[in-house]
Amino acid sequence: MQEPYVAPEWSLGLTHIPISYIKLAQRPTPIHAWNLPDIPAGYHVSIKRDDMTGSTLGGSKARKLEFLLAEAIEQNCDCVITCGGLQSNFCRAVAVACRQLGLECHVLLRCPGDKNPLQVQCDGNLLLSRLVGAHIVLVTPAPYEGKQTESGYIPGLKDKMESLASELRSIGRKPYLMPLGGSSPTGLWGYIEAFREMMDQGVCENFDDLIVTMGSGGTPSALAIANYLTGSKLRIHAVLIVDKTLDEAYELVDKELRHVGLAGGAKARDIINITNSYIGGGYSIYTDQDAEQLITISGSTGIFLDPTYTNKAAKGMLNELVENPSRFKGKRILFMNTGTVLIDHDVESLCSIS
Repeated sequence: MQEPYVAPEWSLGLTHIPISYIKLAQRPTPIHAWNLPDIPAGYHVSIKRDDMTGSTLGGSKARKLEFLLAEAIEQNCDCVITCGGLQSNFCRAVAVACRQLGLECHVLLRCPGDKNPLQVQCDGNLLLSRLVGAHIVLVTPAPYEGKQTESGYIPGLKDKMESLASELRSIGRKPYLMPLGGSSPTGLWGYIEAFREMMDQGVCENFDDLIVTMGSGGTPSALAIANYLTGSKLRIHAVLIVDKTLDEAYELVDKELRHVGLAGGAKARDIINITNSYIGGGYSIYTDQDAEQLITISGSTGIFLDPTYTNKAAKGMLNELVENPSRFKGKRILFMNTGTVLIDHDVESLCSIS
C-alpha cells in the first residue's frame, strides 16, 4: 500500500519532506497540443491532462491525497475529517480514496445560505460521496466566514472539525484532519512531485509560461516553489477563482513558503503571477457566458473543463493573451487542466445553451 518516498534532490532543503506515499493517481499524465479557437497568432497552447489522474479521483486531488493519506496511515489514524463546498471535488475524492484504503470519512459541506439542509438534493459529488459511505455534515456559511489561518483552516470551521474529532476520539477513534482543498505542507508535495514529472516530460525546455487555477492555493504554490528551486525559467501564472483580493492570494503563497522553510529566500510576488479578474459572480457561480465557453471548448477540442475551476482559468488565459500579452514570458503556453471530467454541477443550465 505505502511506498517509501524519495524527494527530488533539488527539494531536499525544504521542511516537511514526506517519508512515504500511496499511489492513487494514474501518472504520468500526458501533455499535448490544445487547438483552442481564437488563440492569437503566433501563440502555441498545450495542455497537461491532470484530469486523467483517475475517474472518481480525477484532477489535482489525487496527487495531494497520495501524500496526505499516507501521512494519516503513518499516524495510525482510522478516519479522516475534511471540509468543502456542497459539491466539493476535493471532498468527493477524499471520500472515494478513504473507502479504497479502508478509512472512514467524515466531510463537513457548506450548505448555501438560501437552502434548507433538509431539502438539499443528493446529486453530483454529494451523491458520489454518499455512495462510498462518507458521513456528511451540512453546515451553514457562517463557519466559513473569515480568513484562512497559517495552518490552512478557517477558524469557525476548524472549531466544528475539532468538535467532531473530539466526539470520534471519545469512542476510541483516531481522526486525521485535512484543511480546505488539502492545502497543507504535506499536500504541497503532490505538485512538487508533479513538477518533477513535467521536467521529465521536457516542460522546462519546451514552454515559456504555465497557467494553473488557484483556489485554496496549494497547487500553484507547489508549482511555483518547484520552479524556483530548480532554477527553471518558466513563468508561473495562477487564475484565482475564489473571492480573495490579490494581496490575500499572494499571502496564501507566502504562507506556503513559510511552511516549507523558504520565507527568507523567496517572496510570492517574485515567483508567481496571479490575476483575480475572472472570479465572475463568485466561487462556484458561473454565467451564461461561462457556460457558452465551456460548450465551445469541449465542442471544438474534445476537452472537458470544470465549470468552477479550470473553465474560469481558461477564460483568464484566453483573455490575457489578447488584452495583456506582456504578462507572458513567451508564446509557448502550457495550461494545467487540474479539474475533473465528472459533470457535477448544474447541467440543466448548460443544456439550455444552444
